Amino acid sequence: MPVPEEALALKQKGNQAFQRHEWLNAIDFYTQAIEAYDSDPAFYCNRCQANIKLEQYGYAIADATKAIELDKSYAKAYYRRAVANTAILHSREALKDFKAAARLEPNNKDTKLRLAECEQVVKRIAFEKAIEVSDPPSEFEGLDIDSITVEDSYDGVKLGKEMTQDFVDDMISRFKNGKKLHRKYVFQIIQAVRNIVYEEPTMVEMEIQKGCKLTVCGDTHGQFFDLMELFRLNGFPTDSHYYLFNGDFVDRGSWSTEIVLLLYAYKWLHPKTFFLNRGNHETDDMNKVYGFEGECKAKYNEKVFKLFSESFSALPLATLIGKKYFTLHGGLFSDDKISLDDVRKLNRHQQRQPGQQGLMMEMLWTDPQPMPGRGPSKRGVGLQFGPDVTKRFCEANGLEAVIRSHEVRMEGYEVEHDGRCITVFSAPKYCDSTENKGAYINIGPEYKLEFHKFDAVPHPNIKPMAYAQNSLMSMM
Repeated sequence: MPVPEEALALKQKGNQAFQRHEWLNAIDFYTQAIEAYDSDPAFYCNRCQANIKLEQYGYAIADATKAIELDKSYAKAYYRRAVANTAILHSREALKDFKAAARLEPNNKDTKLRLAECEQVVKRIAFEKAIEVSDPPSEFEGLDIDSITVEDSYDGVKLGKEMTQDFVDDMISRFKNGKKLHRKYVFQIIQAVRNIVYEEPTMVEMEIQKGCKLTVCGDTHGQFFDLMELFRLNGFPTDSHYYLFNGDFVDRGSWSTEIVLLLYAYKWLHPKTFFLNRGNHETDDMNKVYGFEGECKAKYNEKVFKLFSESFSALPLATLIGKKYFTLHGGLFSDDKISLDDVRKLNRHQQRQPGQQGLMMEMLWTDPQPMPGRGPSKRGVGLQFGPDVTKRFCEANGLEAVIRSHEVRMEGYEVEHDGRCITVFSAPKYCDSTENKGAYINIGPEYKLEFHKFDAVPHPNIKPMAYAQNSLMSMM
């Protein structure tokens, strides 16, 4: 049976939307094409690619799998399923599909390159697992920062035993001009903040004092110049202008060290009014794939990455704002019985990395869905929770809403689940390829939410994922 003209026209509209970087619209057109004719593997394969752009890797894998069911010799579907599995760190599954794609198209140089890279990743993971120590010593042990000399040629403000506003101001200027901090100061900042956040509870509980306000920011993902725009519009952190950054400071964007060092400097300068939650990208496995490890090595050295890694594992997982807003990077849980008290009792220091299951993984990875109940994750990790789940959690814990990040929203934020689930994302024009706005939320002592949107600003000509050690990831 020939493909109906109507379905082909919808596919073409999807392709045009994709070319404009309108990923959601592209998915909508491809879905309509599938509804008109569900036997063309290209419709599923194209939707797969749009899902990859939206980081909906679970959906992408399902689409590629359907395309392969319809055409076992469809090399592009195997390739794209491999890309999606690579993105969620399922390297062995990806390797099988890269091999299948290479068998089907033995002369495709790109596929052969990706296959070779994936083979190296699988070998590296196996090697690291073989030498893994269950309870490694602290990277800070034996780190003699005082013995490191700052050369006379260093042209920046000097850092003593405490963070100063002058140092922060100079840091911002240096970063805007493409300069780095001296490694001694990098070590000092990471060590000081690691010690501060280690002593904070797993869920920080804070109040907004009279005459003060709190700004909640979502993912910044190494987009330093967009963070500068946010501060320009909304004001820089002070003792009366609190800030909470809700995870995913690093990876993807190519100024991740600049962002995290600045956020850490502010945390050191304002330890009681500047808050940091851990995101799913403040983890080793993501940093090794999405650029932060490579950036640390390129701009500083491997020791800096290891120190950051240990400091990330010390970060709180949630912040409770005025007993009203439960703020965490990902979302809610697989079990209705989980309460705020369970989060309070969670000893995050016993588990440096979140793993594939459990409370910490869910706090960093889960997403809302419009349907009631719970469902499999569209991104292939964690799960999705519906409005009824959010309602029960808020009512059981006396909350007005859950504030979370973790996902691009085209307007920078979205209010879902009858006002009880709020997503905020602060990386506009994400990865230079998604035409989204950034957003932040201002909250005063009355605990009313004020949403603000902002646009991306120009940045130096360095592409996202420039430091990713796997060239496949730098293309995503």
